[in-house]
Amino acid sequence: MNDRLKELADAGVSIWLDDLSRQRLTSGSLQALIEDKHVVGVTTNPTIFAKAISDAEAYAEQVSRLAKDGVSTDQAIRVITTDDVRNAADVFKPAYDDSEGQDGRVSIEVEPTLAHDTAKTVEQAKLLWDIVGRDNVFIKIPATKEGLPAITQTLAAGISVNVTLIFSLDRYKAVAAAFLAGLEQAVENGHDVTKMASVASFFVSRVDTEVDKRLDAIGTDEAKALKGKAAIANARLAFEAYEAIFDTDRWHELETAGAKPQRPLWASTGTKDPSYSPTLYVDNLVTKGVVNTMPEATIKAVEEHSQITGDTVRGNYAGDRKVIDDLEKLGISYDEVVQVLEDEGVAKFDASWSELQDTVTSALKGAAK
Repeated sequence: MNDRLKELADAGVSIWLDDLSRQRLTSGSLQALIEDKHVVGVTTNPTIFAKAISDAEAYAEQVSRLAKDGVSTDQAIRVITTDDVRNAADVFKPAYDDSEGQDGRVSIEVEPTLAHDTAKTVEQAKLLWDIVGRDNVFIKIPATKEGLPAITQTLAAGISVNVTLIFSLDRYKAVAAAFLAGLEQAVENGHDVTKMASVASFFVSRVDTEVDKRLDAIGTDEAKALKGKAAIANARLAFEAYEAIFDTDRWHELETAGAKPQRPLWASTGTKDPSYSPTLYVDNLVTKGVVNTMPEATIKAVEEHSQITGDTVRGNYAGDRKVIDDLEKLGISYDEVVQVLEDEGVAKFDASWSELQDTVTSALKGAAK
């Protein structure tokens, strides 16, 4: 039997799971994914935790205890989620050690409501880092304009960061600049940068969802021919930018100090259009030195259907630029699309936080009866 996931890992793609729950931790299913599916990291978000808490009895005892203690909803969320992340970080400690800190990482997000508040984002990033208390944790910070200085300040404090919600190439370049500034300040502040790491999470499928909707509205054969191409082109051009940024004297000086590059992470890689291959955003974004974080359904699809043919990112950046240019010629503005996606992304993050608050509030009320 072909081990397609191993082929993907051998091609240089770190496979991370986009999911976490108490049940995964206690049942051994997370450990099984590590052992059998080559999973070497985990990303989380409020929606993932809301689903976990609403679906599982695994939290009942802890929720009951928290209700008895009279904690607030937000306090309960912090205790529950940081406990899961801490325990998951312990599960991934061997992967962290084996990869010298590149993998074996577990991400936890600052409250999405803080996306436009630099100071409070940094404050909460430090709080979450201290509460979890594990070197192999990433604090997720969104790549809003206000998030950029928060990224720098958090890294400067010696805290590893997963920068999330990146859509545009210009914003990605600003994220990389914030990363470099943060590491330089971390060195100045006496932190051991050999223990630090970061990823830049580029959202993939949502680009096609927005662009394809606009192509369908145009409806010409020329428009239809561009469907399903924008997201992959955008991600590949981000990798082109990554190659340039991390081949500069500024970076090499940090590298000499033991710093690791901020790896691109492909997020939102489950396909939204059922007519597309379920592994579209995996098979076409294979290259050495990246992360692909997937829901378990996509991991299974890769295992069953992927054709890993080597590097599918490098080598045709001109063709990728042509995709973006052809969209512009049809009247689809790249700048407008990525701004819409960022605005929607922040709104979706806010909605998912509200969902998590509602879920935990109901659980606490139920436990208090």
